[in-house]
Amino acid sequence: MKCVILQPSFIPWRGYFHQMQRADLFVFYDCVQYDRYGWRNRNKIKTAHGTQWLTVPTRAAGSHRGLEIRDVTIAQGGVWRRKHLTAIEQNYHKAPAWERYRPLLDRIYAMDVANLADLTCTSSIEVARALGIKHTRFIRSSELDAVGQKTDRLLDILAKVGADHYISGPAARDYIVAEKFAQAGITLEYMNYEYPDYPQQYGPFDGRVSILDLLFNVGDKAGRYIWDRGSPVQTDREV
Repeated sequence: MKCVILQPSFIPWRGYFHQMQRADLFVFYDCVQYDRYGWRNRNKIKTAHGTQWLTVPTRAAGSHRGLEIRDVTIAQGGVWRRKHLTAIEQNYHKAPAWERYRPLLDRIYAMDVANLADLTCTSSIEVARALGIKHTRFIRSSELDAVGQKTDRLLDILAKVGADHYISGPAARDYIVAEKFAQAGITLEYMNYEYPDYPQQYGPFDGRVSILDLLFNVGDKAGRYIWDRGSPVQTDREV
């Protein structure tokens, strides 16, 4: 059983959804410390003047210290939703698949939730289904009472869900102890995020933006630029 464990992010990029597509079970890793300068509450879209951040405001910066992702709340007031929708519409209303995916966008921003993880996990599942990812099951790590640090905590999660194959992002090489996976009888695989360019409205090309950019620009052909056979995406395995 193939498993992916990733921190929940706000409408993330295509590599995130590629890992979802390759997993039998996707675990939202919400029981680790929140990094307010990461991708947990923000992402980028393309504009005629470069990229623009879309940020979900959370509680005051000082109150984040020591908080786990699952405990972070969204700041009161809905002005940010309107600002996001305005920015997205201004930059994508002429995109080929704007009308097709506008209802998806509306569903995401209509979510009336106070918890950041509720927004990011639910919206990511919505996008996954829109991409045609039907087989993957989802769970949050906070439901599993995981223990340990770094590699040991990952292995504890994998043991509790019955996984025997782990698919990791390449950056995790810096802290994963591969020998422990071998001792646990779990095969380890690293993603290689090498994707083809796709048509964008604005140049130069930038693929490290929200999945919204890909959806609005290529519509139901999105899979061709992520996981379809013949794409240059490959993986690196360790046993």
